[in-house]
Amino acid sequence: MADDTRAVFSALDNAKTQLYHFKAIVIAGMGFFTDAYDLFCITAVTKLIGRLYYFDPHSDSPGKLPVDIKNAITGVALFGTLAGQLFFGWLGDKLGRKKVYGITLVTMVGCAIASGLSFGSTTKSVIGTLCFFRFWLGFGIGGDYPLSAVIMSEYSNQKTRGAFIAAVFAMQGTGILFGAVVATLISRIFMSAYPAPPYSVSKVLSTQPEGDMVWRIVLMFGAVPAALTFYWRMKMPETARYTALVEGNHKKAATDMAKVLDQEFATREESNKLPVHPTTSSYGFGSSEFFHRHGLQLLGTASTWFLLDIAFYSLQLTQNDVYPASGLMNKASTMNALEEMFHLSKAMSLIALVATVPGYWFTVFLIDKIGRFLIQLGGFLMMTICMAILGFQYGNLRGEKCPKERHSNKDFCDGHPVMFTVLFALTLFFANFGPNSTTFVVPAELFPARFRSTCHGISAAAGKAGAVIGAFVVQKYTQNGASSDIKKAIIGLSVVNLLGFVFTFLVPETKGKSLEELSGEDQELGGNAAANGHTANGHSHSAVNGESEMV
Repeated sequence: MADDTRAVFSALDNAKTQLYHFKAIVIAGMGFFTDAYDLFCITAVTKLIGRLYYFDPHSDSPGKLPVDIKNAITGVALFGTLAGQLFFGWLGDKLGRKKVYGITLVTMVGCAIASGLSFGSTTKSVIGTLCFFRFWLGFGIGGDYPLSAVIMSEYSNQKTRGAFIAAVFAMQGTGILFGAVVATLISRIFMSAYPAPPYSVSKVLSTQPEGDMVWRIVLMFGAVPAALTFYWRMKMPETARYTALVEGNHKKAATDMAKVLDQEFATREESNKLPVHPTTSSYGFGSSEFFHRHGLQLLGTASTWFLLDIAFYSLQLTQNDVYPASGLMNKASTMNALEEMFHLSKAMSLIALVATVPGYWFTVFLIDKIGRFLIQLGGFLMMTICMAILGFQYGNLRGEKCPKERHSNKDFCDGHPVMFTVLFALTLFFANFGPNSTTFVVPAELFPARFRSTCHGISAAAGKAGAVIGAFVVQKYTQNGASSDIKKAIIGLSVVNLLGFVFTFLVPETKGKSLEELSGEDQELGGNAAANGHTANGHSHSAVNGESEMV
């Protein structure tokens, strides 16, 4: 049976890039597209929600959300994501990748729609139901992290595995951009359909009914891409590595991969008559042997993801406060609710287009050339440098407050908004051409198949724990907008990135090695799994035409 298993793995590792690889990237990637849209579109609508439900006509920042409410709206999905990563990561190893994959997608679709339909007769009830549904939305999103990563890694060939997994994750950047574009277009449409008079209390109140529809439409739109991929996800076969190594069903693994690879595998007749049982079972998750073999690796993947997300989510979720400081937006008191949302989402689109999205795709194109380790190390280093400059020079870059009679529509004077924006954009670029991508890729490669999804879920959940710190602790510390507090926070985040640089040395390079070699499963199979394109008896497999289940 080991020979049959090695034959299938060899074919997977040595397969030429073909149509099924790109289909798998799109099918798994659309989940991440939806994940990013749902998690980050909330940034574009929080100020609008504040205008609608917490309007104060006497404030320079009309509709500024109370800090606890803002943290709850932007951060509750992160708690759900953390829980989902742990639960579905574990379940993916117990029930299989395919069975759990559909559950996460249905959860995302249903809760995205429900978030937009948040009901209630009072502000508290509307916000409460919104937070409730966004928690469960995050729960479904959390499951997509380990499952998408592991499915793609187990489908991929050895030569371009990193690029394929990174391409799935790169859909996150596209989802961030798409969310900002949707918010821009919808707010613009409603601005044209419902023009408001010059700024006044009545102007803001007059946009309330239309604005209430806008944020709901933006949130519900996240259900569309997820729903479109449900059918294709259900058509994907279980990965051969799970079927062979965890379920022990070598014949089914060969049959599934024959359909996917358009290639036929001859399994030994006597092996097909034996009872189905896992091929590898020498040690379990959490055992002393597991920690001896993989303890430092899991610490490395979890700690670097944790440290990265403290900084990454602090930046992503505070964009609506950063852009006025950088000069990309006018002061809130000069705009009505829909105008503020329009200009905010437009600024988010610009940053996503020139910094966020390119960073992901630089990783896709270079990860299998220069390796995961160097990309992650360089990303953390550049984030540290950029944020250190932003922090130590914050006062000079932003500039002093202008007297009311000068530049009254701006929140800065004699500063350097262009340099501020460039440094902010570079930080996001090197986050994505760096640890934000590699921390997703590596946990899907290092660990044995029987707990690969679990370990990826733990690493991802550690990241979301960092995101919670970014969403709650960092935002609360800077809630008053005091220049000194923001300066300290940014400097603190640069130190966090430096720690990520240090902990990266716990994570081994995975470029150019088979999954079984990395996890040690080749030894358990009795040899180097997938070492070449031949079976143990030296006979190669001939390709035949067949129709993929994914088509």
